[in-house]
Amino acid sequence: MAERRVTVGWAEGLHARPASILVRAATAVGVPVAIGRPGAPPVNAASVLGVLALGAGAGDEVVLSSDADGAGPALDRLARLVRDGLDELPQG
Repeated sequence: MAERRVTVGWAEGLHARPASILVRAATAVGVPVAIGRPGAPPVNAASVLGVLALGAGAGDEVVLSSDADGAGPALDRLARLVRDGLDELPQG
């Protein structure tokens, strides 16, 4: 299983708008991705309710993971999105 640990860069954490951005991005990468807080069960990163339920705030660490073949690049892109608090998924 591939995983990326990342610190949430959005000032408001993974709430409302940032959660929606992450869910759209996770859906767009084309592989199943889970997100969780260290030591807690992960949730589907393509589920806005799941992401909101994490209660992850700015500066909190989250773990993005996937057991799909070739998931590394997708996780890298999602990790950058979360870390940098971007408004859309980075290209390439």
